Formats: sequence, C-alpha cells, structure tokens
Amino acid sequence: MNARFIDWIWHIRGSLPLAPGQSRDDAFDRLAPLFHQTGTSHERGDDTLRFSKKDQAAQDRMSVFDGGTLRIENGAAGSVLRYHMTSRALLFCFLAPLLFLAFAQLNITLGKMEKPAAEEAAKKDKDADKKKPEVAMNPIDKFLGAPAPDKPKKDKPKEEDKKHSPTSAYVFAGIFATLYVIGRILEDRKIRSLIRRNLLG
Repeated sequence: MNARFIDWIWHIRGSLPLAPGQSRDDAFDRLAPLFHQTGTSHERGDDTLRFSKKDQAAQDRMSVFDGGTLRIENGAAGSVLRYHMTSRALLFCFLAPLLFLAFAQLNITLGKMEKPAAEEAAKKDKDADKKKPEVAMNPIDKFLGAPAPDKPKKDKPKEEDKKHSPTSAYVFAGIFATLYVIGRILEDRKIRSLIRRNLLG
C-alpha cells in the first residue's frame, strides 16, 4: 500500500505563492521567528528549511507539529513555498477511537461469555427460594392480631450487563474522533494562515 494513502492522517501538506519579486532569503527570514521557539531546532539550506520539535512549549503556535520541511520551488506563475509537516498528536487522536472501540467489543464479548453463568446462578437462587419453607407465625402474635410477617424480598438480579457495558468506551471513542476531525481541519487552516501572515510581514 502506498504510504500517501494513509499518511494524510498525521501529515499536513500545502503550498503558498510568494509575493512577486520576493526572494528565497527574504521568505525564510520572515518565517524564521516561527522556529526560534523553545524545543525547536532547524536547519536552513538554499531552498529548504527543515525543523524538528521536542518538548515544545504549549504557547508555541506550532506546538502540535513534531517536525517538517518547507521548500521554495520555481513555478510557472512564480516562486511557491511548499510545506510538509507531521504531528504525533493527530495520529494519537486518530488511533484512540479505534482503541476504545476494541475495548467496547471486548466488553461485549466478555458479557456474552458470562451471561450463561449468570443465568444459571440466578436459576439456582430461584430454585433455592422455592424450597425454603415459609416462616410460621408465632401463635401469640397471631392471637394478639399482629400482622403476618412479610415474605423475604428477593435480591435484585445482578446487573452483569452494566458491568461489561460498552457505553463508556463508545463515548470516549466519539470524543477522540471529534477531536481528530476538528483538529485536522483547524490545524491545516491554522498553519496555512500562520505561514501566509509571516510571509506578508
């Protein structure tokens, strides 16, 4: 399978045209402040800038990314900046729902496996209750007109279904799936806007 079919999950790519007459050096100089952040290292070549991040600060506007490449190429309509960035945070948010769905399926399977045993135990308890003799009323209490004692209440059936309910797993899967979709769209737009704003100065 071609990696490009799946790497869109945690890779963000895009391109922006440079202003007419803007040089490569000027473009990279304008972008340089983005990479002068705590935990960020970068190296700059003639037409390429590569960066990587480790233990990036939360206030870093590119903190969601772990590394990437920015390259300036000559196009028919002028110079174009192409960027390619990777994010482990996006990958985690994509994989987390799959993990929780696996937990949900495991809970369903365990519930099905334990159901026959629970039904058998409930049946035995019911049979035992039937065999228990009813408690006779004391003759003195009967003579004095005391009400007959209530029959012992049966215990409520154990809620085995709740024990292995997949609901919580489904909820967390939905939360992380939503986070991924929102994050993937917002981060794409955010980095594009950030680069454009810096290029324009």
